Amino acid sequence: MIRFGPSGNCEAFYEAGNKQTWQEPAWLKSLNLNAFEYSFGLGQFLSTETATKIAEEAKKNDVEVSVHAPYYINFVNMSDVAYENNFKFLLGSLKNLKELGGRHCVVHIGSQMKFTRVEALSNIKQNFTDFLKEKRQGEYADLILCPEAMGKYTQIGTYDEMFEICSWDDCLIPTLDFGHINCVLQGALKTKEDFKHILQKGIDKLGYEKMKDLHIHFSKIMYGAKGEIKHLTFEDTEFGPDYEPMIDAIIDLKLEPVVISESSGTQAPDAKTMRDYYYSRID
Repeated sequence: MIRFGPSGNCEAFYEAGNKQTWQEPAWLKSLNLNAFEYSFGLGQFLSTETATKIAEEAKKNDVEVSVHAPYYINFVNMSDVAYENNFKFLLGSLKNLKELGGRHCVVHIGSQMKFTRVEALSNIKQNFTDFLKEKRQGEYADLILCPEAMGKYTQIGTYDEMFEICSWDDCLIPTLDFGHINCVLQGALKTKEDFKHILQKGIDKLGYEKMKDLHIHFSKIMYGAKGEIKHLTFEDTEFGPDYEPMIDAIIDLKLEPVVISESSGTQAPDAKTMRDYYYSRID
């Protein structure tokens, strides 16, 4: 089943009188939304008590919870300190994900640093596959890691790179952030066929079953010569991409992703806009 929801608590959540994240699932259900992403981008992890309370509310309201691991994870970095920190931060994210009752953990794979692109990907294969071996043998073996397509040229994360990385293990499913991808492509995502081209490449590389359940981030994003600058809302008319051709491509290919809105301050209203459009097209 396709799901739509926000990343984090948006302005409308607080304007409705809510104060705590455990209140989010019931509020989302009132909007006919059924997904929520909790971000540990800056590294603040949850207490088990808080995570359990959110999980109870999410289950009660049929809201699927995912998490976003800290932004500063970098599997390109070959130092011993970075190696240990990558494991610590990602395992911390998986611990909270399990407590939240979710299955999908979004992760930024890393930045290119001083390495060539080929060298950077080689470093990732060595370091990240080490992590996957540890994950397979532990209590988080059933959880899904979702490497994310990125929005800056210095970051490892073209959609082709994400498809390659996600071919390494069954527990890897891509996060296609179409706002990021549009930044790297300098505004080239415009038509349904533009989105279908990317999605079909993923199906050809990873198979339909894995791509059917992919994770999607969506927002309009301002970009410049180096890529991503800042997230916008659906009200913006200068930058894209537009959500309609993306939704149409998903329908044509019969995919059932989790679609997370990362708009700036209007995450839930924009998620509802996408959800309503989707059901208007399949009714």
